[in-house]
Amino acid sequence: MGTLISQKVYGAQGQAAIDSAMKRMNELEKLLTFKAEQGDVYKLNQNAGKEKIALSSDTIKILRKSQQVAELSSGAFDITVGPLVKSWAIGTPQEHIPSYEELKKILPLINFRDLYVDDSAASLKRPGQMVDLGGIAKGFAGDEVIRIYKKFGIRSAFVNIGGNVITLGNKPDGTPWRVGIRNPRPDAGQTQQSEQILATVEVVNKAVVTAGDEQRYFIKDGIRYHHILDPVTGYPARSDLMSVTLIMDSSFDADALDTAVFILGLEKGRELIRQFGGIEAVFITADKKIYITDGIKGSFKLYNEGNEYKLAN
Repeated sequence: MGTLISQKVYGAQGQAAIDSAMKRMNELEKLLTFKAEQGDVYKLNQNAGKEKIALSSDTIKILRKSQQVAELSSGAFDITVGPLVKSWAIGTPQEHIPSYEELKKILPLINFRDLYVDDSAASLKRPGQMVDLGGIAKGFAGDEVIRIYKKFGIRSAFVNIGGNVITLGNKPDGTPWRVGIRNPRPDAGQTQQSEQILATVEVVNKAVVTAGDEQRYFIKDGIRYHHILDPVTGYPARSDLMSVTLIMDSSFDADALDTAVFILGLEKGRELIRQFGGIEAVFITADKKIYITDGIKGSFKLYNEGNEYKLAN
């Protein structure tokens, strides 16, 4: 999935659970990745504007969840951003700022309502449209990993899929898992992972998923161009947030919602998670203020309060 995966699994069947989880994630990568020619996403995109394509139940489930979050967020989360993702190519040797003319051609193709999904198939309305599941596939994979752990009788585990952290039970000593939240603007001298941790939150049986402008980006003429693209403007989202972390039961839900919240910004993002329900959150704004929801006030710890970052509520 283009990222690092780490697992900590405790139990007699721990290694078998790890192996099975990796096998499942490899299957999902081949099914859901943009460029996997035998996969569902590739076939769907190749047939845009042509015919309906039969898809696996996994893909259908992800497409339907994507549509649900798109509706709820008024299109802030939109998986039909594929042409934009391809054009910007952020994180690849081809990354660049698309021209005005290029964006003018691409933007009319971005519309989640042009994706039709039924029980076993899907289609895109117009030629040139493309689905990209980069904002939700890792979340689905995370929940699948936890399902596999449980199948092997595991009661204590932790998986990190490129920053999407999902926990099962407590740590083996009975204490909660402590999950780090990265500093979105680490000092140049901070090279170790531990040095880049701004705060932690303690969780049990929760997913902790972050969207931020520091994960994949390039800088040109002093401007940061990051990978979370706004479907309306065609440019990287310019909200008042540097990052948002959601704490939820489901990694699948959290992965799509954190993208939408990041694009919407602090106030509209707060309203979105209130509507959805069952979500705790950590918002880090561009002016280095941190807002946390009431439910995690006892489990959240900020490490350098009074220095750069300040708790705002």
